[in-house]
Amino acid sequence: MMEEKRDDLFGRLPNEIICHIISFLPSESALETSLISSRWRGLWNTSLVQRVAIDEVPDAVSEFISHFDKLNPLRHPRRLKLYFGEGSDDLLLASTVANNKLHLDFSTGKKEEYPLRHFDLQLQLKYDQNVQNLLVAHHQPCPSTFYVKTLFLKSVNNVINEAVSSMFSSFQFLEQLKIIECDGLQSLHIESSPKLLSLTILDCQHLNSLHLRTSKLQSFHYRGFLPRIWPEHHFNLADSMLDFRFGPSYTGFSSSDFDPLLLTIKNAQVLKVCRWTFQTLIWPSISPLQAKFMFYKVKELWWIDNEEECYNSDALISFLKLCPVLERLFVTNDPESYCITSTAPTSKIVKSHTKFGRLEVIKMVEHVNDLGTQHVHYMGL
Repeated sequence: MMEEKRDDLFGRLPNEIICHIISFLPSESALETSLISSRWRGLWNTSLVQRVAIDEVPDAVSEFISHFDKLNPLRHPRRLKLYFGEGSDDLLLASTVANNKLHLDFSTGKKEEYPLRHFDLQLQLKYDQNVQNLLVAHHQPCPSTFYVKTLFLKSVNNVINEAVSSMFSSFQFLEQLKIIECDGLQSLHIESSPKLLSLTILDCQHLNSLHLRTSKLQSFHYRGFLPRIWPEHHFNLADSMLDFRFGPSYTGFSSSDFDPLLLTIKNAQVLKVCRWTFQTLIWPSISPLQAKFMFYKVKELWWIDNEEECYNSDALISFLKLCPVLERLFVTNDPESYCITSTAPTSKIVKSHTKFGRLEVIKMVEHVNDLGTQHVHYMGL
């Protein structure tokens, strides 16, 4: 034991020296040092604890970001525990990581003490070139929030929604936005500058209205009940996930409500859809066009099905005939997660005889989510 301790000279170094050594590494390698030992992991996970009023949350987060040092966790913590409100149970966990990413997690605290309340969320982001020019002309540094390019919002609620809206307006260079598990969120309005390229919304189970006022989106991933989706400007998505397997979230649903969004995915290269999305939303819109509507650029298709017994591939085959340049197909069958079925026809929907000359890979996968997939086995071509 004494010999092992003498050999661990590096482990006995003071934290300040360890962090100084880490600062010479590339950012990716520096982060990997957290896997070496629990002590090193603790250096990266040290939290700054503060208590503020709700209206002081945006300023507290901005101040936290301004001290971010991607290579020296001792210079300033990269995790913030922010208690706000009248009690001590309302808690924001904020964390910053490399590549200008900010995570804001409101999922902690004793939520059972508060009844679920519906709320609306307004996220408005307008890039002001005049402000940028003025800062440059006067040699003034940009506010720290300007450098946030990726933002994760988890479990925003009716207590903190106004503070989140206020905070969001300062993220001038935001390129990616992910909104997850916001219970009670019923209406979401997103207005952004052309810099916002990627939007992901997952498992916001009460959302029934989504208004998108953004013109340059390239990626849109959605999982949950189908809300009314209003894309105010046309944009061509390169990558889209439309997982509405739980059905519509509002009464008076009509398949024509989906038409504006259908136009945005026509030129996508990667599509992730469930059977219900195709049969109930896409097919009723394109069937009058017969062979005139095709997904001419789709090279990768992720298909989520819901067969409980003998697999019926009619709907999938019909969709494949709309994708003449398809190269990769991934199929998952997940009947337990479906809450709704479709009465749309599933056989001989498309009469064209598309040849799949470019199709190289077909895989059965265990599940599909926003972060990746688990492959099970190959299917023969």
